Amino acid sequence: MEFTAGGRLEVRITPSDVGKRVSVRRRAEPGAGSQKFTDTIGVLTSWDEGVLLITRRTGETVRIPESSLVAGKVVPSAPARRRGPAASFDELARVTARAWQPVESEPLGEWVLRAASGFTRRANSVLPLGDPGIPLDDALARVRAWYADRGLPPYVQTATGAEGTQERLCAELEAHGWEREVTAELRTGGLAAVGDLDAEVSRVRLGRSVDEAWLRRYQRTGVPGPHVLKVLSSGPSVWFATVPGEGDAPAAIGRCVVDGRWAGFMAVEVAPEYRRQGLATAVMAALARQALEEGASAAWLQVETDNDGARALYEGMGFAIHHLYHHFRYSRSS
Repeated sequence: MEFTAGGRLEVRITPSDVGKRVSVRRRAEPGAGSQKFTDTIGVLTSWDEGVLLITRRTGETVRIPESSLVAGKVVPSAPARRRGPAASFDELARVTARAWQPVESEPLGEWVLRAASGFTRRANSVLPLGDPGIPLDDALARVRAWYADRGLPPYVQTATGAEGTQERLCAELEAHGWEREVTAELRTGGLAAVGDLDAEVSRVRLGRSVDEAWLRRYQRTGVPGPHVLKVLSSGPSVWFATVPGEGDAPAAIGRCVVDGRWAGFMAVEVAPEYRRQGLATAVMAALARQALEEGASAAWLQVETDNDGARALYEGMGFAIHHLYHHFRYSRSS
């Protein structure tokens, strides 16, 4: 990265740049080895009492004493996308929410409080796409009370790493006693490339409803109640994929929700004894071909950052990271 102006290092950011994406260079801490400087890129989420707080695209926050700065500048709000369909964060956030709907929801300004008896964080967290309409302290108190009334832990879902994402909210949540509990990638790709994958799609059965065999393979729940079935069945156009196995549970399963130009892939699971046989690829390809018939052209999926096997699989299918999303849980005692 280039910080110089006329051969000099310059700090060209001020507290008025809070909310912008910046790149800074600071003196390394004592004992950091031979490296003299440390570089940090992210959103400047606060600058108070001589300390900068920068939130990286991963959701990690970095505290930097103003006295250690040797250079800094504002940089473009998001890196140029190299591949995958063009999409804004707001569009994808709303598409993904429609594909995994809660049993119960309530608006709080432009936030949506969601609950589904604890089945998955996505269906039991706040989706904050805008202004809650009241001061943040009051909004978060309302969130904690709403989830407490339902016997659920309070979660807020946020995103980082793209234009229009919520780095500043992440920092504010941390300052209010919320902790980032899990991080996942939102990846996008071309749908036709998935449909063209070389796979044994003839082994895959598609249906509009989830059955008991499919649920036996699904690893996200024990005995599924009505709330689980309602979440799984939610979405504009929902398809379930099954690859029969020799036992009472399928060898592989998957779920796809078609919503306009988008096809979202979820719940792709393969039994341990059937892995490395191309079944996940077959499930994805079969669902993609169905989505293409319905007019979709772009694909998305979500994968947790610690799932290296799935991340490698999807990378090979052409899915690129669009942004990361996180679930923050309130951790302080009331």
